[in-house]
Amino acid sequence: MSEGVEQSPVQNDGVETMTALVNYESESVELQEVEVPEIKDGQALLRVEAVGVCGSDIHQWHGSNSWEVNYPVTLGHEFGGVIEEIDSDDDEFQPGDRVVSETAAVIDEKNPLSRQGKYNLDPTRLGFGYGVDGAMASYVAVPERCLHHVPEGLPMEQAALTEPCSVAYNAVVENGDVKPGNDVLIIGPGQIGLLATTMAAESGASNVVVNGLPQDAERLETAYEMGATDTVEGELGDYVDELGDGLGFDCVIDASGVMATFETAMAAVRPNGHITKVGWGPQDLNATLDPIVGKGVTVQGSFSHNWSVWENVLTMLSTGQIDVEPIIGNVAPLSEWRECFEGMHDREYVKCVLKPGEEQ
Repeated sequence: MSEGVEQSPVQNDGVETMTALVNYESESVELQEVEVPEIKDGQALLRVEAVGVCGSDIHQWHGSNSWEVNYPVTLGHEFGGVIEEIDSDDDEFQPGDRVVSETAAVIDEKNPLSRQGKYNLDPTRLGFGYGVDGAMASYVAVPERCLHHVPEGLPMEQAALTEPCSVAYNAVVENGDVKPGNDVLIIGPGQIGLLATTMAAESGASNVVVNGLPQDAERLETAYEMGATDTVEGELGDYVDELGDGLGFDCVIDASGVMATFETAMAAVRPNGHITKVGWGPQDLNATLDPIVGKGVTVQGSFSHNWSVWENVLTMLSTGQIDVEPIIGNVAPLSEWRECFEGMHDREYVKCVLKPGEEQ
């Protein structure tokens, strides 16, 4: 294991190695020396310039994940970098190009969902950072089909957050049924909830209300920078009755990581309204779903994203419609991963970005 961070491969007994942040078993993460990946047909080798820390990385660090992990695996699925090498039959991407990568590292391209462009829902899909090695390393191998060009002038530490922005876009724009003039409630002011706030505002919602816990006070302040018209700390109380016609929110985006908030969503949504569930919560609901039946509510799950979502998000990032700077609390070299993980877990930061190519 090495505490240093190497920007270039190191020769070790004739094998090129690099430093990577490896989740080698449940609740066990550390920097290790691993081999630089060799690309196959249709793949590109990226020199990683920036990689975002996701809540799922922290869950794997703590062993609290509810998804299967192929140990050992290098963490990191929100990333961007420069193409070092590519094995391709066309010239859309070339060495030296600045790119970001989607997360669907392995898919069955003949699966009916993949053929419909919904490869994010392919049951055989494997993603970076849990299914295959991710980008918390100097280099990562990615399929060319996952690549997107980074618009000129967009800093890489912002471009690397195309992935969580795409999660939020998919939840609100594609699956949230948000329309101009709607009242929208965002539950959970984490990184996805705050980005969903921007998406709801950009979709024309008249009232975008973000709900969090008392310990989320600072994040609720940040919500205003992301487009919120109001925030509520703790229980909603009489807020719903006093909003508009008193029937509730047209759309509720549940971006919390616990199932208990689904009861809040059911109580807050108006009859014939829409609930989008994007936050993972492995706990039992322990509540009746009768309010959904009684109100005639649509409940929509939202997972991941696809090519068109990424292209739209990159355009929004480049034009300033999405501003991720308010949520980035720390940009640090890979060697400082623990500080970033602990800081996000303790709510000191909403989001951290690691830069594997920078020395401490």
